[in-house]
Amino acid sequence: MRGSGLPKLIATDLDGTLVRSDETVSAYTHEVLERVRAAGIHVVGATGRGPRLTTLVRHDIPAADFLVMGGGSRVLDMRDQQHPLVLRDERLDGAVLADVLARLEQELGPLSVLIEAGDHHDAPLWGDADPNWRYDAVEARVRAECLTGSVIKGFARHPACDVDDLLATAQRVIPADVATVTQAGLGYIEICPPGVDKATGLMVVATALGIDPGDVLVFGDMPNDIPMFRWAGFGRVAVANAHPQLRALADETTLTNDEDGVAAYLDAMLKL
Repeated sequence: MRGSGLPKLIATDLDGTLVRSDETVSAYTHEVLERVRAAGIHVVGATGRGPRLTTLVRHDIPAADFLVMGGGSRVLDMRDQQHPLVLRDERLDGAVLADVLARLEQELGPLSVLIEAGDHHDAPLWGDADPNWRYDAVEARVRAECLTGSVIKGFARHPACDVDDLLATAQRVIPADVATVTQAGLGYIEICPPGVDKATGLMVVATALGIDPGDVLVFGDMPNDIPMFRWAGFGRVAVANAHPQLRALADETTLTNDEDGVAAYLDAMLKL
C-alpha cells in the first residue's frame, strides 16, 4: 500500500519502464517529471546502463537530481549540471570476474561473455561478438585480455539456457559476497561488484539528502529492480509489462512503458 501524502524522492528505472519500446521518452513524461521536481520531490534515474552511457541517460531523464548507474555501481549528484559529483564508483576485480565465469562454466558449459570496463563516452564493450547482443558496440577481445584490471560489470549468456534459469543457477553458485548477479531484460545475466545493486545506490542518494526509505517511491520492470523494491518504503510500482517476479513485489501496477505508465501514475498522484 502506498504511503499517504507525497514521497520525498521518486526513483525510476529507464529501459522498459520510463523509456518506450522505440527508445524515446515522451514530452508528457518529461513535463510530469518537471512538475514532480517543482513539487519539491527529488527525482532519481536508476538504471543498469553504465557510465559510458551517461550522456544518453541525462538525455532520457533531464529532470533527475541524481543518477544511479551501472545497476548501483556509479552514483552521480546532478544538481549542478555543469559539475556532476561522483558519490560512488565501485568496480569488480577482473580476477574475481574470471573466477565467477569459471564457476558458471563448470556448472553449465561455455558462456558468451561481454565485459564493461571503459567509462568514457560510448566506450565499447569487450568480449565475444554475439548476434544476440543488439544494443551497442562490441570490440571482440580474448577474455583473458578483458580481465587484466578492474571492470564495471560482466554480461553472460548461455546458448541453451533461459536467462531466468541462468540467473537462478548463478545466484546459487556465486556467493553474494563475491559478486552481485542479476538480469535486466537484455537476455544476459549481469555480474556486478558485491554489495552493488540499485538499492545500495539509492542508499547513497538517501544518505546525501537525509531521506528515509519510507519516503521513497520506486518504479521498475525487471529483476534488477527487485532490491530497490524491497528497500523503498513509500511505494513500489511496476509497469504493466514488468517481469512477474517484480510484479509480485509491487504495491501497485501502472500502465506499460509504451503508455507512459510512470508519468500517468505521477500525474494522478500530484492531483490528489
